[in-house]
Amino acid sequence: MAVIYWLGTGLTAAAAGYACAALCAVLKSMRAPTSPSCISDIRQLPPVSVLKPLHGAESKLYENLRSFCLQTHPDYQLIFGMREPEDPAIAVVQRLRTEFPLLAITVVVDPRMHGTNPKVSNLMNMLVHVRHDWLVLADSDIRVPTDYLARVTLPLADPGVGIVTCLYRGIAQDGLWSKLGRLFIDDWFAPSVRLTHAFGSTRFAFGSTIALRRETLQSIGGFEALRDTLADDFRLGELTRQAHKRTVLSDLVVGTQVSETRLSALWTHELRWLRTIRAISPLGFAMSFVCFTSPMLLLGLALAPSASTAGIALLGACARVLLNIAQRRSSPADSPWYEILLIPLRDGLSLLEWAVALTGWRVRWRGQVLHARDNGPTPSSRVTR
Repeated sequence: MAVIYWLGTGLTAAAAGYACAALCAVLKSMRAPTSPSCISDIRQLPPVSVLKPLHGAESKLYENLRSFCLQTHPDYQLIFGMREPEDPAIAVVQRLRTEFPLLAITVVVDPRMHGTNPKVSNLMNMLVHVRHDWLVLADSDIRVPTDYLARVTLPLADPGVGIVTCLYRGIAQDGLWSKLGRLFIDDWFAPSVRLTHAFGSTRFAFGSTIALRRETLQSIGGFEALRDTLADDFRLGELTRQAHKRTVLSDLVVGTQVSETRLSALWTHELRWLRTIRAISPLGFAMSFVCFTSPMLLLGLALAPSASTAGIALLGACARVLLNIAQRRSSPADSPWYEILLIPLRDGLSLLEWAVALTGWRVRWRGQVLHARDNGPTPSSRVTR
């Protein structure tokens, strides 16, 4: 019984300790000075090519892509790439070309596959249309402020910088599952990155934004080095770090659309995410159960019911609620206070997904079943999207 008691006490302390540490990391990032949103002479910024691989008419695609058309940067090119000529995303891009006739917008429709990763194949097809030596890669579901390009490319002036990447916050649609998806990003993923970054780690790169110089991309073997990799964003960052280039985490946080309206869609998306993280960092992933505060505190308290354990659990629960409040206050989106009531459900669902993620490597992504560890398609590669 003593072993069970100490196990419960340890679980409670670990979960509460993580919640407090994550809260401190988020609060520290909120107090940190931001890079200037207005450059003294914006005309001195080098020209930039923005590569946007697209696939289908996703929710709020027009609004997300339009935010890239409103940049204060003086000279930039937008390249939108699709693989199929009947892709409905083409109509969205054509609408933007009509709305912004003076913008340099390039449309690339090319079905060629160069490996198992369709996104990377898309990028490879787009690269031949790039005009400039500074590049920004950004996923289709990202929404950005008007000073985005100026801020994320500014660190590239330092030749020691390999990539610049951005954290992101969720933009939820109406509905329970979309809100839970936003909490997955805002209350678990982003704070965990903040915490590891506070301890000096830069082993990350996010598809929300990767800014780099063309020469850096060429030095690591180009997009060809990523064509059979599922976690292509992380791998791109890892290759630049192996080339002794620094990764910079921008102080700019962009938005990402969370559009899942069904539990099955949310489950599939987050399970793919978790199994990809497990493939990248197996030991860290195995220990990440302490991040799911609510069920860990309850389990620890059940195993070690005492006044001291209850006090630790109360501290952890308060830190978890304050973490949610801090994340909501730092977001420009207006999220109601009563979403705090979703915290136990969100943490419980995350713990269940974590446990299931340990049981296999298969993930579903854009109509394919892939193997997260081997980065290749399974024999039955086609599924219903």
